[in-house]
Amino acid sequence: MTWAWDNRAMILDLTLTHAWLSAVPLVLGFALAVPVGWFASRHRRLRGPLLGTGSILYSIPSLALFVIMPGIIGTGFLSPLNVVIALTIYAAAIMVRSATDAFTSVSTTVLDAATATGYSSRQRGLTVELPLAGPVLLAGLRVISVSTVSLVSVGALIGVSSLGTLFTDGFNRDFTTEIIVGVIGIVVLALVFDALLVLAGRILMPWATLSRPSAVSA
Repeated sequence: MTWAWDNRAMILDLTLTHAWLSAVPLVLGFALAVPVGWFASRHRRLRGPLLGTGSILYSIPSLALFVIMPGIIGTGFLSPLNVVIALTIYAAAIMVRSATDAFTSVSTTVLDAATATGYSSRQRGLTVELPLAGPVLLAGLRVISVSTVSLVSVGALIGVSSLGTLFTDGFNRDFTTEIIVGVIGIVVLALVFDALLVLAGRILMPWATLSRPSAVSA
């Protein structure tokens, strides 16, 4: 712990970097997946191909995706943008299934009632389906947050700074304390993200009972 205190400025900087590298893909992935999930819930013939595409994208090894991303988008090999875009793909790929399940869970009786009272498809989606699907969407988002915080650390292998840097540096120096600090930092950050999401859910959906997210292996 003496080492951690002596290097607290560096650890804080890596923690903040890790946080924004996690938060941006989380937000972008959610924003991309929700409309796709809504579309998939309304069109059963396309649901299978859309969910299958998401599963295929998520099956790509993270390190391989980080490495090939510069050649696809033309960024520098050490650019954090490679990690952000790759993790956005992963987040959207997982969230599409959760979003589809969330919108499918909305009662057809409620949807018919909304249509009967004059709601357009867009109004019904934003003011009826989205709020009712909210708890399931939040549960999926909590799973993605844990996965994303974990995967950011892999970027350290290609030189993108994060708490994962403590892993690579500690391994190279055979310094276990630095590795342990990195592990603890990532676990704490994941818990903070989860707590913030739960708090946001209670504020935005005070009527809902928030369920514990199911585990997903990263």
